[in-house]
Amino acid sequence: MILLNCSTKLQMLEQMLRSNFPESLKVYGAVMNMNRGNPFQKEVVVDSWPDFRTVITRRQKQAKTDDLDHYTNAYAVFYKDIRAYHKLLKEPDVINWEQVFQIQGLQDGIYEVSKAVANSKQLDVNLSSFKAIEFSPFPMPDVNSRVVSSPQLSYLSVAEADLLNRTWSRGGNELCRQYLANLIYCFPSVCVRDENGNPVSWGMTDQFATMIHGYTLPNHRRKGYSRLVAITLARKLQSRGFPSQGNVLDENLASISLLKSLNAHFLPCRFHRLILTPRAFSI
Repeated sequence: MILLNCSTKLQMLEQMLRSNFPESLKVYGAVMNMNRGNPFQKEVVVDSWPDFRTVITRRQKQAKTDDLDHYTNAYAVFYKDIRAYHKLLKEPDVINWEQVFQIQGLQDGIYEVSKAVANSKQLDVNLSSFKAIEFSPFPMPDVNSRVVSSPQLSYLSVAEADLLNRTWSRGGNELCRQYLANLIYCFPSVCVRDENGNPVSWGMTDQFATMIHGYTLPNHRRKGYSRLVAITLARKLQSRGFPSQGNVLDENLASISLLKSLNAHFLPCRFHRLILTPRAFSI
């Protein structure tokens, strides 16, 4: 295991990951954030340098974290050789197996290898798999013509984390609320506000530079807000040099239809999120 803590090497890694799109997008997004202030206190380990075969991004060891917080305790993985990933995963001090945590990636083998090692360490593994998407660079579709009114575009406030926690399918608990507040503070977001200044439609960005939690309150749907938010956030990310990537459940037909209408590109790989829980926490 090699810990990359040199800014020059991290800049090199960012450029090297570009040649491995789309499978490297999750790691790439995390490394981009690291190279632009590292607001989420991440670090990178590789199996070798500069000819790496596996890259894992993780929370810095010195960063404060809750052992039950799988939202924050998140790893992104990219490998060129699945055997190298398996070997690195088994090395001491690469993964904190005493926590509840998640692994994200865009390669199918991540689940099989991670589960095999996790089983040997007495952890349960829960897999979620999604269609992966990316918005094409400029130009993008004109969305203003489909908006019913003249909405007030803004960005989210940390004080609105409670609302996001209540409406996110992965939310509804205090750890999630804290995580969402941290994301709002650290990364780009977009929202539409009503005449009283309250958010009615929004989208945000996570620690892997992924567009997440696109949501419109039920009473404000069919007004074109979701289209406006998605395109505005994608443009905001692209203007800063980031890819505008996201994911969607296969059964979420409404969102899939919306993404197709916005010319989003459905990637050939799928997004996989593994939540790993030590069995001591499962009892």
